[in-house]
Amino acid sequence: MILCIGTTPTVQRVMIFNSVEISAVNRAAQTIEDASGKSLNVAKVLRALGQDVVATGFLGGDRGKFVRAAMQKMGVRLEFVEISAQTRMCITVVDRAAGAHTELVEEAAPAEPQAWEALRDTIQSLLRDCRFATMSGTIVQGGPDTFYADCVRMAHQQNVPVLVDATGPVMKHALAARPTVMKVNRGELAASVDMTLDTPEATIRAMHRAMELGAGKVVVTLGGNGAMASDGKCDWRIGAPHVQVNSTIGSGDSFTAGLVKGLLENGNLPEACRLAAACGAANALTAMAGEVHVEDVNRLLPQVSVERIGG
Repeated sequence: MILCIGTTPTVQRVMIFNSVEISAVNRAAQTIEDASGKSLNVAKVLRALGQDVVATGFLGGDRGKFVRAAMQKMGVRLEFVEISAQTRMCITVVDRAAGAHTELVEEAAPAEPQAWEALRDTIQSLLRDCRFATMSGTIVQGGPDTFYADCVRMAHQQNVPVLVDATGPVMKHALAARPTVMKVNRGELAASVDMTLDTPEATIRAMHRAMELGAGKVVVTLGGNGAMASDGKCDWRIGAPHVQVNSTIGSGDSFTAGLVKGLLENGNLPEACRLAAACGAANALTAMAGEVHVEDVNRLLPQVSVERIGG
């Protein structure tokens, strides 16, 4: 089983417009709603890739019930802690004419102190039957910046490899707990190691710095420019396939899912990144975050390039 941990799930509403005019009435050509949020996007893609997945975090209110029903329909087992606050809703506005999408993000409400205790207990129990754990996204308001670090340590006690996708103080604490993989975008890497990343060489130095701080491996996504990866001995550049983009929201989470599956299959970082990049590109073909079709992944996989840097 793969465990996906995240405290900020959401109901994602995608509103698709033929064109958007500011300060005017705009009528959507199509509206879609689904369960989302970084950890749930990872779980959805892992499930699409045929993996046994459990997701945990906080849910509350009618939106929380919607998320439960949507994820269970996909075959993802849920072990969420119920809180009094309503689960948030985020809105994606897609403008077909401009080829642009805008994300409107509602912040997640705080969870009660006893809910944090219950979540830690839940995670501790789930890790006993876990092959890999992922921790994705921000921590709800008022939550401890050390939460992912605590989860990493619990995972180490059960010999479970861990991937963390976070930024700032949360990631800094997690690095000190020595996660197996740090997976971030370039801005998140810069914020986590307090460096300016204005060149590829600077990005490599920052990846190496993150490993000095505790990461076992580092993977940095670069949007349409692919990704970079390092295990401390070798560095790689991963080229992304060129696709007709529908929405890139959730592509980083889809990348995470492919990376975890690849690492579980053979432990080879550059080859895992190849699958990850194909999953990220496949997500960009769809309107909903964390939605991939296996046939798209298989079609895109041969188009991903992997190059050793300096090798």
